[in-house]
Amino acid sequence: MDIFDYATAGGKNLITEYIDELLIAERLEIYDIRNEIRDKGLDAFEKLNTRQLRGKLWEIKSSQTRIMYVVINQDGVAFLHICKKQKGKAEKLEIDKAIRRAKREGLL
Repeated sequence: MDIFDYATAGGKNLITEYIDELLIAERLEIYDIRNEIRDKGLDAFEKLNTRQLRGKLWEIKSSQTRIMYVVINQDGVAFLHICKKQKGKAEKLEIDKAIRRAKREGLL
């Protein structure tokens, strides 16, 4: 399965940039998740800690990190946003950011 990371208009990959700033243990865990998705496709999501946020928008929970994504089709997933676990207003702002990105990319 292909993973498409959200990038700015200038080509800056916001997802991998965020991952590379994490502590090494958490960084490795997230790269393991990405490899699992690439290797096993949709079956990988059954073993991951996920939850539906809104409509087609889902999140993967990995320790204190949340990866918001949309499944494009059987062969692709778009990682739209990544952030630290938050509650309340901050969480809503992060979800809204992921939704805006999905709409900008024509995924919602």
